[in-house]
Amino acid sequence: MSTQSSWGEGDFSRFICTANHGFAPYAQEELRRTFGAVKSTVLVPGEILLAGLPAAEEEVSVRLLQESPTFLRHIQPVQFQENTEDAAQSLDKLVAFILNHKELSGAKVVLQTRKTEASFWRENAASLKQALTEKLDELGCEWVIRDAEYVVSVFAADDMLYAGVSRPEQNLSDWSGGAVRFQKEEGQISRAKFKLLEAEQTFGIDFTSFHKALDIGAAPGGWTSFLLERGLEVTAVDPAKMDASLLASPKLTFLKKNAGDVRFREGEFDLLVCDMSWSPKLMSRLVSDLLYSLQSGGTAIVTVKLLHKKPLALIKEVIDTFERSRMQIQRSKQLFHNREEITLYMIKY
Repeated sequence: MSTQSSWGEGDFSRFICTANHGFAPYAQEELRRTFGAVKSTVLVPGEILLAGLPAAEEEVSVRLLQESPTFLRHIQPVQFQENTEDAAQSLDKLVAFILNHKELSGAKVVLQTRKTEASFWRENAASLKQALTEKLDELGCEWVIRDAEYVVSVFAADDMLYAGVSRPEQNLSDWSGGAVRFQKEEGQISRAKFKLLEAEQTFGIDFTSFHKALDIGAAPGGWTSFLLERGLEVTAVDPAKMDASLLASPKLTFLKKNAGDVRFREGEFDLLVCDMSWSPKLMSRLVSDLLYSLQSGGTAIVTVKLLHKKPLALIKEVIDTFERSRMQIQRSKQLFHNREEITLYMIKY
């Protein structure tokens, strides 16, 4: 049975919703808090849900963009669903569904395909994308990878095929499944750098606009290297060793000390960052004690490790600590590169 645009009309709509692995229950709770009742089916345990929401498709996107959920990483509308007992027939129906979207003709379109491990489509998702692209020649669109006007989202589950057409912003992330991919660079110190690269994109932060940064718990220097590349003067604090490649930089001051043992001038920095593998409560108190060195209007980027089974309560407690220290929370987000943590983007008032 095929169900098409009727799912995206009226006061009910369906979306495939994605979170970092293990955090889908918290994304579902965010949906429940925003929309009330949520009917969901697990597609990939702990990571991907099919959610029915009591709101029109357009309203869902608008409200989620306003709410900026922490754990919900990506959504794609479900306007087409087809059982895949007859795989060839289901794919033909999918192609017909896509061709019926006349607004795609002449537009820049990205085709994003994903699949479960036990999907009827035994090859990888890229081969499914290639097979569909070949069948969509008559669509007359320009296939792109980035900066699309429309996204055609296809999800090949175990025994079902789902699809939807949307604007990139309606999916919360214009990356397939919200999985932001960066290419590892030669000599890259650590994957931690990807967190700041993703924060730069997700939060719209222009790091080149800052002058002096304080990096707390900096070793081995993944975040410090990123900030130096953006042209900042960086004071890095950590009792552990920094990568030797950074120490020759004239813009780096390295203090081989515990963060609790350093003092700075009031308002010395316009950016403070911290990616410490510490207890989140201890981290928030330590960072708060150093916020005197961040000037008014300055920015802080801090990761919060989610070490126990009640992350929503923990995040609230950490945020409360920072708010008492004159920090205004701009975004709280579990980025794709965060794994078992979230990133806070804050501005001091």
